[in-house]
Formats: sequence, C-alpha cells, structure tokens
Amino acid sequence: MHIAYVVVIVLTVLINAGMAVADFARSRFVLANSAEVGVPVSWIPLLATLKMAGAVGLLLGLAGFRLLGVAAATGLVLFYVGALVAHVRARVFYNIAFPGFYFAFAVGSLVLSVL
Repeated sequence: MHIAYVVVIVLTVLINAGMAVADFARSRFVLANSAEVGVPVSWIPLLATLKMAGAVGLLLGLAGFRLLGVAAATGLVLFYVGALVAHVRARVFYNIAFPGFYFAFAVGSLVLSVL
C-alpha cells in the first residue's frame, strides 16, 4: 500500500505542479480552454496558485505532515469538481477527460492519504 500511496501522490504532485506552471505562463491551451468554459482570464493566477498549493500540500503530507496532505488532497478534489461542473455548465464535453483525469488522481490521493 505504501508504494501505491507514494506513486499516486508523486504523480498527482507532478501533474498539478505542471498545470500550475502552464497556468502561470498563460499557455495558449490554458487561455483557450478557460475562455471556452467561461472562466475569466483574471482567475487564472488564483487557480494556478490553488493547484500549486495542492501539490505542495501533498508533498508535505508525503514528508510526514499527514493532515496537511489530507487537506491538500481534499482541496484538489473540490477544485476538480468545480472544473468538471464548469465543463458541464458550458457544455464543453470534448475535453472533459482532462479535468476528469486530474480529478481521479486527486480522489486517489485523498483515499490513499486517509487509509
């Protein structure tokens, strides 16, 4: 179980930190997707900060601050629920697999963090 926990947490950290960097850099695909689902450009830095905070919190949980890791995983789960809702509300289904993928890793991180 410990190996699965470490692998899932590390992958979740990497994908969220990577997406946060893309958000901070205002990558073309980030801007296009945000516009398509109705997220204002002014929100992108805040959303990037939340993703990065989740990644850092998961790392701290891995380093022994268990409750912080659980809180970070919970925050990421809620974040990606919001992303999925934004996609559904905007009826943008062709790329909903991306937030679904991130959501799955956040849920996996949360489940493994509380076991």
